[in-house]
Amino acid sequence: MLKKDLVPYLGNRSIADINTPEVLKVLRKIETRGAIETAHRAKRLLGQVFRYAIVTGRAERDPSADLKDALAQPTKTHFKSITEPAEVGPLIAAINSYQATPVVMAALRLTPLLFCRPGELRHLEWKEVNFDEARIELPAMKMKTKEPHIIPLATQAIEIFKELQLITGSGKFVFPSARGSSRPLSENGVRTALRTLGYTNEQISPHGFRAMARTILDEILNFPVDWIEHQLAHSVKDANGRAYNRTKHLEQRRGMMQKWADYLDELASS
Repeated sequence: MLKKDLVPYLGNRSIADINTPEVLKVLRKIETRGAIETAHRAKRLLGQVFRYAIVTGRAERDPSADLKDALAQPTKTHFKSITEPAEVGPLIAAINSYQATPVVMAALRLTPLLFCRPGELRHLEWKEVNFDEARIELPAMKMKTKEPHIIPLATQAIEIFKELQLITGSGKFVFPSARGSSRPLSENGVRTALRTLGYTNEQISPHGFRAMARTILDEILNFPVDWIEHQLAHSVKDANGRAYNRTKHLEQRRGMMQKWADYLDELASS
């Protein structure tokens, strides 16, 4: 965050000379790209820097303190998530070592890799998994936005799908219910697995992996917010007022999804 959003604009300034409007201008740059939570995190980080400057005699006040109500407020959500890399690593390691039925194990491992909505994952059908193009193709009727959606598959995700295909590939659903292949995995399947691993409702929910990806792809891996929002299938318009398009930034998103999978592997093994 310092390298990407703050130092390029404030790094060459004497900290004692930085004023409130100047800080607001920098935070607005983050806010206008849609990264509302990141803007608030950056404000808190600046506050820490300024307060340290005060106690060490380098500045007399914290100009970020005047911006209490100046920034847009992030959309409140009830979905819990883990977004700190130091906490994500152990979670992914636990997921990778979890032992259960092949269907639940695959659904759990794919949840962070795909970060689609839990319902989209549970109701996934084999006809929607395109191995030739290495992607999932979801029809509009299954999407919250009522627009078709594409999820590029990292090599790690393809491997999981191919292993599961040997078990459930003859049926309709990728993740069939244990009570019968005519219906999909229960909505509590992945949630219960997380609880078995020792993670509470207050720590992480299946939907929370979307917030995890959204935060880390932006703040740590520095991918453009537009790519991330398209991959999350959010119904947003670009600067020219054009609505969501399933193929927009598709090749870039493919690279992003592979980088995300590789990053999760790195965290899990560190």
